Amino acid sequence: MDTLIIYDSLYGNTRIIAEAVASAIPDEVTLVHVAEVDLSQVERQDLLIIGAPTHGGNASDPIKELLGKLPAPGKGGPKVAAFDTRMPNWWLKPFGFAGPKITSRLEKQGWEVLLPGEGFIVTGGEGPLKEGEVERAKSWAESILVAMSGDQIA
Repeated sequence: MDTLIIYDSLYGNTRIIAEAVASAIPDEVTLVHVAEVDLSQVERQDLLIIGAPTHGGNASDPIKELLGKLPAPGKGGPKVAAFDTRMPNWWLKPFGFAGPKITSRLEKQGWEVLLPGEGFIVTGGEGPLKEGEVERAKSWAESILVAMSGDQIA
């Protein structure tokens, strides 16, 4: 199984989560910052995972731009999942978070989404990640693998 993980990260927290997800996937994984992505890579994958920090209740601008440029999913194209990093503040909930918004946009574009968008907690605007989030990211990646096998599709 070929996997492409595309991420954006301002302070390194989203990159750390992307690396943790990549480490839990046993097959071929390409991890790439959104600024370095080659869109022709996307269609050759079995799995596409997109990660972004939450900015103003949405994904970062580079990830939103990427979503607008993604080629239409072909028949048998990659399945997708998305995650974000976010602060846990209760007052942010009405604005939403990047992971679910990325997932929703991908679904509207015709991609097969495996799981709802997942969020990983940072303890402040610049981090660090909340204790246990790296391990939780690895567990989430394992859930993606289960969904890929067809045992559980969200």
